[in-house]
Amino acid sequence: MTAGIRPDPSAPHRTGNVGDDLRGVGKLAIDATTSITSLVEAMHGGIKRPLRKGSPDARAGGIAGLVYSSVRGITRGVGFGIDAALRLLSPALRDVPDVRGRDSILSIVNGVMGDYLQQSGNPLAIDMEWRVGGRRLEITPDAIRHSIADVSGKLLIMVHGLCMNDLRWQRSSEAGPHDHGAALHNELGYTAVYLRYNTGLHIATNGRQLSQALEALVTAWPVPVESITIVAHSMGGLVARSACCYGEETPSTWRRRLRKMVFLGTPHAGAPLERGGRWLESVLGSTPYAAPLARLGRLRSAGITDLRYGRVREEDWHGSNRFETNESSIHPLPLPTDVDCFAIGGTIGREPDDLKGRLLGDGLVPLASALGQHKDAHRALAFPPSHTAVLPGIDHLQLLGAPAAYAALRGFLSDGTAPAQTEEYAAAAHHEEGA
Repeated sequence: MTAGIRPDPSAPHRTGNVGDDLRGVGKLAIDATTSITSLVEAMHGGIKRPLRKGSPDARAGGIAGLVYSSVRGITRGVGFGIDAALRLLSPALRDVPDVRGRDSILSIVNGVMGDYLQQSGNPLAIDMEWRVGGRRLEITPDAIRHSIADVSGKLLIMVHGLCMNDLRWQRSSEAGPHDHGAALHNELGYTAVYLRYNTGLHIATNGRQLSQALEALVTAWPVPVESITIVAHSMGGLVARSACCYGEETPSTWRRRLRKMVFLGTPHAGAPLERGGRWLESVLGSTPYAAPLARLGRLRSAGITDLRYGRVREEDWHGSNRFETNESSIHPLPLPTDVDCFAIGGTIGREPDDLKGRLLGDGLVPLASALGQHKDAHRALAFPPSHTAVLPGIDHLQLLGAPAAYAALRGFLSDGTAPAQTEEYAAAAHHEEGA
């Protein structure tokens, strides 16, 4: 259990109810059926008229077109009836226990298609909220005091990454359970509050919402806020940087209280896996037979496409096709000069000069990206070498709980230095990048 938290251990971890889940899954099933029908129809047209140029989404004509249209119409009608019935039944299902693993499944679905869930009004869409002990935190002074045993003025904000949630900070190992936030509470006196958000939305959308949520949290905090520290993993680091940008647009109390930010495996310069998805989409769209399948590549959320180049500002994608934008559209966002910023990167290699580690980083994020390094000086982030740590043998998810990751994190938040070993790896990494 997270130190300082006073939840009821017998209460279920609930953010919705089974009735809403069933409605959400039903909506997805109906949408999937109609979309697959349209996909098959488009492939039908491509096979029938392979040399005819036109939209890969073109509808069939004649009897075939009538059949496809009828399937879509019947499916939508059935879906409307199911949704109406589940809406009436939902209150009666409110007390049904949660399915094991629901939070993880919901977070993954939101990461992959969270923007679509929100736009279509699907009950599975996650709303941004503050959490402690795996439960929603009501943002009032009394509720905060009731939920957190020893509220301090040192506020620690924990921001998770893509397809994750606040519970993923809780890790198990041979040394026992570990949570970076709880450990920092016990050792350094921080009060940890955890963010849960829809990782499928644009990073800038979440950044703006986070700025507003932080302002509300600071306003309701029952004791004066001395300092705010943000610890962010993966995409969460981009969301945090975006929040800083929007917190500076208008006078924000939280922004004036922000003192430190620590980024764990954050793809500041982008992630190559998303670029691979864009390549696959291009390949599928290159022939008339497979062109309709290219739309499958467009199922990936706005949050995922933002990871391609690390887009953190609305102007990076606003008014353009997010699937087609290139790196030249990125508006550089430097680190805030009034905040101490630290970067921790993992590498699956065992040594600092390991080729596998240099190329693959922590398995998902290249080391150069995690350290804010970029060939374009305008996009490079000015992390001093002493503010970076490279952890050999630590992959992307292990950054959430590995002892070496916590040692670096604790060092940065206590006296601003990482353990000597990680400093040596960081210096070696910077030397290699400059060569």
